[in-house]
Amino acid sequence: MKKTSTRLADGRELIYYDSRDDTVRDAVDRRPLDRTVTTSEVRRDPLLGDAVAIASHRQGRTYHPPANECPLCPSEGDRLSEIPDSSYDVAVFENRFPSLAGDSGRCEVVCFTSDHDASFAELTEEQAGLVLDAWTDRTAELSHLPSVEQVFCFENRGAEIGVTLGHPHGQIYAYPFTTPRTALMLRSLAAHKEATGGENLFDAVLESELADERVVLETEHWVAFVPYAAHWPYEVHLYPRRRVPDLLGLDEGARTEFPKVYLELLKRFDRIFGEGEPPTPYIAAWHQAPFGTLEEFDGVVRDDFALHLELFTIRRTSGKLKFLAGSESGMSVFINDVPPETAAQRLREVASS
Repeated sequence: MKKTSTRLADGRELIYYDSRDDTVRDAVDRRPLDRTVTTSEVRRDPLLGDAVAIASHRQGRTYHPPANECPLCPSEGDRLSEIPDSSYDVAVFENRFPSLAGDSGRCEVVCFTSDHDASFAELTEEQAGLVLDAWTDRTAELSHLPSVEQVFCFENRGAEIGVTLGHPHGQIYAYPFTTPRTALMLRSLAAHKEATGGENLFDAVLESELADERVVLETEHWVAFVPYAAHWPYEVHLYPRRRVPDLLGLDEGARTEFPKVYLELLKRFDRIFGEGEPPTPYIAAWHQAPFGTLEEFDGVVRDDFALHLELFTIRRTSGKLKFLAGSESGMSVFINDVPPETAAQRLREVASS
């Protein structure tokens, strides 16, 4: 992998990740852009204890542009985009309309391919491996920023999810705090460790799932399963067999095997609802240990956390979506229409031949 860092016209960082070491990236952003001004602010809810990002400047962000005006496609002639070069393998840049910025963290866009009409599932294993390298590198780099406590790599796919740009891409949020979801896991981890005299909860969950009927796919280095208490109609958790706290901890075997495993899961998601159905909308989210102190979680250290990827869709059946209604949105109590065992069986049925 070759990494080339440059700057866009307004000062934001742009990084190219290329599979060839001899690739040269010297294109200049020719757009007449003013320096980006953001109004990002993090406020803490005194009752719930969680954080809310206030980012009013995002009201003006790009919204469903036509394909010939896509800001994530390579620049061509007089059509100038966020990517100055005429082609790229993987490109990462600071979001022009970030939810978090400055002392409140950082947001980046990850372009998986220059092909506007592709999807992650259509990438080659080499391309998917390069994306993994980019996620890992950005996790390492962002963890060194003084304002950053946790790094979150994710992809939102599909208009039903709320995606406003059709080009295959994901995002990275670098939070200045430990997210509420992760804090819940750490509290459960601490309680289980104390109650069992040191047993790791993630290890116990993985062992339990391996013995059950919800395993979807397993290889030498990875295990994918529908969790016992799945929140979403079709939800898969992907774990490396060897527990590591973040992407940086993956060994060569797991890194080499990941593209094939992940691409297979994405292809199965597109087959869940049968032939002729539109692409399945999904969210794919990497859960990594925070880089900040864990003192508030008694007895827990970073290495207790288990890196894993959560992949789920809000489509519950053909033509119908799972909306977060009163119980889910108002009380955070999910009601799942699809039994996890049924979802796992369906995901096994649609495996590649």
